Amino acid sequence: MENGKKLFLPPDGLELVLASGSPRRSDLLKQIGLENFLSDAADIDETIRKLEAPKKYAARVALEKAETVRHRHPRCVVLAADTVVTCGTRILDKPTSKNQAEKCLQRLSGRSHKVLGAFVVIGADNQYVKRLVVSSVTFKRLDQQEINNYLASGEWIGKAGGYAIQGRGAAFIKKIQGSYSNVVGLPLHEVYNVLRGLGFNYKECNR
Repeated sequence: MENGKKLFLPPDGLELVLASGSPRRSDLLKQIGLENFLSDAADIDETIRKLEAPKKYAARVALEKAETVRHRHPRCVVLAADTVVTCGTRILDKPTSKNQAEKCLQRLSGRSHKVLGAFVVIGADNQYVKRLVVSSVTFKRLDQQEINNYLASGEWIGKAGGYAIQGRGAAFIKKIQGSYSNVVGLPLHEVYNVLRGLGFNYKECNR
C-alpha cells in the first residue's frame, strides 16, 4: 500500500512488555514493525553463579527477567532476553572500567567467540516459550592503537564483551556466522516466529 506502514501488533486486548530498558532491543523490535509495546526493565541481580555454564547462565537470567516483569504485568505478554559473550568457556561480562574493557578486546583480538542470545516469552495464558540462539563472531587482530581509540570512544560502556557490533566495533568484525541481530541484543527471526505463534500479526496502515 502506497505510503503504508506495516505494524506487528499484539492480539486484541493484550499488551506486549519488553523486560528491558535497552534502547538497542527496543529499536530491534521497532525494526520489524513492533511499536505497540511497553519497556520495563527487570533490574535483577545478574551475578554469575560459581561454575555456572554460559548457556545455563543466559537462560536463567532471561527467565528471571521475564518472571520478574510478569508479576508487574500479569495480563500481558512478556518478552525478556539476555545476551552473553563467551570466549572459550569464559563469559566476558559488561566491563565496568577501561582496564576491564581493554582486557576483553585483547582476548577477542584475532579470535572467534560466541554470542549467546537467550530469550523467554510468557504468554497471557502463562505459556512459557524459551529459546537460545548462538552466533559466532570473528575479530580481526587489533593493534594497541585501535584498542586505545575504541576505549576513548566510550562505546564499550554497558556492552557485553566490551564492544558494540552496531557501532564503531563493526570495523573489527571479519566474519559472522548466524544471526546479526542476536549479537546486537535480540535474535529477530526467532522472536518473530514465537510471537507469530502467539497470535501477533502484521497490520498495514497509513500514516
